[in-house]
Amino acid sequence: MDCSPSKVSGTAITAHVLILTLPAQGHVAPTMKLAYRLADLGVKVTFLTAECTFDQLDSEQSRNKDALPKIQGGPYQERVKTVFFPDGLKSTELDERRDTVKFLERIAKVMPYHVEEFIKKANQPESEKDEKITCVIADLVVAWALEIANKMGLKGAIFLSSAPGIVSMVLQIPHLIEAGIIDAEGTPKKKEKVMLSPYLPALSSDDYVWNFPGNKELQKVGFEFVRSGEPFLRTSNWVLCNWYRDLDPSADGLLPTTLSIGPLLANDRPSGNMFSEDLTCLSWLDRQPPGSVVYVSFGSTGTFNSHQFDELALGLQLVGRPFLWVVRPDISHEVASATDGLRNRGADDHQLGKIVQWAPQEKVLAHPSVGCFLTHCGWNSTVEGMSMGVPLLCWPHMRDQFYVRTCICDGWKVGLELKPNEDGIFTRHEIKSKVDELLINGGIRENALKIKRLAQMSLSKGGSSSKNLEQFVAELVL
Repeated sequence: MDCSPSKVSGTAITAHVLILTLPAQGHVAPTMKLAYRLADLGVKVTFLTAECTFDQLDSEQSRNKDALPKIQGGPYQERVKTVFFPDGLKSTELDERRDTVKFLERIAKVMPYHVEEFIKKANQPESEKDEKITCVIADLVVAWALEIANKMGLKGAIFLSSAPGIVSMVLQIPHLIEAGIIDAEGTPKKKEKVMLSPYLPALSSDDYVWNFPGNKELQKVGFEFVRSGEPFLRTSNWVLCNWYRDLDPSADGLLPTTLSIGPLLANDRPSGNMFSEDLTCLSWLDRQPPGSVVYVSFGSTGTFNSHQFDELALGLQLVGRPFLWVVRPDISHEVASATDGLRNRGADDHQLGKIVQWAPQEKVLAHPSVGCFLTHCGWNSTVEGMSMGVPLLCWPHMRDQFYVRTCICDGWKVGLELKPNEDGIFTRHEIKSKVDELLINGGIRENALKIKRLAQMSLSKGGSSSKNLEQFVAELVL
């Protein structure tokens, strides 16, 4: 894919963008990739994050410093600056950060003040012109930042790194409540499907973006975060979306300000990675036959109870194919016993598979030995997998992952869905059966390669996403 340095023709870039997001891996990664794409086009970017994530991001940038490509006007690190605001949460206070409700409440309480103070300081009359913030780009979950931007006379953009259909879902919230389809806390009241797009499957009551199965409190908080962003979608100067037009040709017409600019890929630059990647998996992949490896990753937050985790481990053994499995230390209480059992049966000895705590995912998915991707259907993982033409095996856990699963299987037809038994367990036999089916399904693989080609075209010179991002940059300086 052509992500080479470029500039907007005839435009002298003087914009300085402030990018804001929730300090969590799934939000930081795509916004950091956006920062470096804007740097490609000559825009100066400040990435403001919470102190609890800053050290992890700083570590990644230090690791990549020598490999950063140069662009006209200086190295990337001179165009993209990462700064933090104090949040009262140190990176070692993991228990408090894992309490999602408390974490979201803390961020919502302290972040607005620091955003406003940062802009005031940057935009003092005596500041150099290129230091002054001219636009704020805010993730949908921190859309309130555009109210601050508007108060200070700045342009504002919403950034959405989720599937096509999600914008329509959020915009329909007032109607869903008024029609009695959901209540004021987002709980479904009717088993009624909602059309989001003529090109995508209908939305079922189980697929709402704020869905947290078994956690009513988190669903309520998630719904409020999403709902609070709805008016800003309608009033922002731009809505920048991490997808490409071919995934839903109707999406760019939802609002006159919508611009599809994806897929956002790192391409060897800092990617907002908050975990240390185990690069030994790449040399292991080099030794595997083409299309043979089952790549397994459930993102930065997916967890399993002891029974389910053990069943997953046994399922990977039963598949009988080489696998690369990302196992975070906090993914389950049974990490040690289940993975030790696999290692005793050949994993990490190159006979059965390889287990790592975190992987360089884009490089893994681009590797010719990878045959399929067992995923939680987080949008970052999904768009990376589709951009590399890898068939997907879907095991969603929460939020928009359920609707992404529906789009993967019933819309774009690039994957299959794992289904639980009557006790809610995804059995080892179900895992083996679906992996086998996915790897021999020529239609799904053909669709996956088609989606990959469309992604490449969107990012190429003159492609829809490239033109949209250039349009955004040109309008920044008007």
